[in-house]
Amino acid sequence: MKLQFSLKYLIFSLFIFLVEVLIATKLSNIFFVRAYLGDVIVVMLLYTFVKSFVKMNDQKLILGILIFSFAVEFGQYFHIAEKLGFRAGSLIYIVIGNSFSWIDNLCYAIGCLILYLIVRLTNRDGLASTPNP
Repeated sequence: MKLQFSLKYLIFSLFIFLVEVLIATKLSNIFFVRAYLGDVIVVMLLYTFVKSFVKMNDQKLILGILIFSFAVEFGQYFHIAEKLGFRAGSLIYIVIGNSFSWIDNLCYAIGCLILYLIVRLTNRDGLASTPNP
């Protein structure tokens, strides 16, 4: 793992973030898109955001994002946002969430699988196969 800025990944991150905002604000009445597609895409947002600042093994990063996503979701089961004292409706409360769903975990896994396949098919910098020392 090495700190390295990537404008390409930052632009991808901004684009995916705008798509997430669009889903949350304008497409919220389309249940499938709001409930499932947003969760599939959010792992891609995390991936591109991390890759904006860190050069590291893609497979390890995707696995780490999947574990992180599961941890956040299981935190929702225990209402961690409330227990940490965040007010309902605050930005951090919305980001953490407060409603556990097994389907969300499935969506994160699907998103990571799609991300893994995209990385494998478009890997130009050799990171997916390069072991970390």
